[in-house]
Amino acid sequence: MTNSLIAITGGIGSGKSYVCSMLRRRGIEVYDCDSAAKRIIATSAEVRRGLTRLMGPHTFLADGRLNKAAVAEFLLQSESNAKAINDIVHPAVAADFKKSGVRWMECAILYESGFFRLVDVVIAVTAPEEVRVGRIMQRDGITASKAREWIARQMPQSEVSRRADYVIINDGQHDVALQIEDIINNIAKQKCYRPS
Repeated sequence: MTNSLIAITGGIGSGKSYVCSMLRRRGIEVYDCDSAAKRIIATSAEVRRGLTRLMGPHTFLADGRLNKAAVAEFLLQSESNAKAINDIVHPAVAADFKKSGVRWMECAILYESGFFRLVDVVIAVTAPEEVRVGRIMQRDGITASKAREWIARQMPQSEVSRRADYVIINDGQHDVALQIEDIINNIAKQKCYRPS
């Protein structure tokens, strides 16, 4: 394996986590941006101060946990509020990834967050919409229409795939392990680096 930094991305229900679990079984450590963001919000005094300045004294509960109801209310007030939160959290996650020394990351919002600039290679995980809807319904116990609403809020899968270096089709028909093997071999051979 080269020293390339590699990102796994894809929309909700595409199966990013499944692909990452297969990578971990191969002994490849994968930095999970979503888990990292939660950990940083819980532990970073600087991030907590920034969020409290932004949203007010009710941002965190008495036991120190993030007040999800207060955050949801803040997000509903304005479209720019999500960007304001991200402007505090994303730089902290990016810095944590750089410091971690981990070469692979899993990030659902790779392009929206700008994290694609941190890596050399992007792998998009895709699946047909009906497959994605079924997975989301099963996982979260929601209706098909709600699952489609969640999908519609994200960058279109076609755009994510177009911008990626490699695509993994995770539709239950194609062999995911074989696709991963091929991609890892290609990355090792090409030693491609994305210009900053």
